[in-house]
Amino acid sequence: MKPNFAQMSTKELRAYVLAHREDMEALEILFSRRTPDSEAIIYPSMFTEDGKPIEENIRIIEEAIAQKVKQENNNQD
Repeated sequence: MKPNFAQMSTKELRAYVLAHREDMEALEILFSRRTPDSEAIIYPSMFTEDGKPIEENIRIIEEAIAQKVKQENNNQD
């Protein structure tokens, strides 16, 4: 008997999919929960074409990561 995927949290569903990679139904439901591309945040490149770091872009991405970590920590409380 399959679990009720609709009642699973995304974290639980992700763990299930990793353990049952052949379950296409679970995989489709997990994919349907992702953020649509139209809502995705695209960050600038951290390096120039010749491999030199772009300090301003690195700062932007570091701030975004820090905000995401803070948001996740607040959601766990």
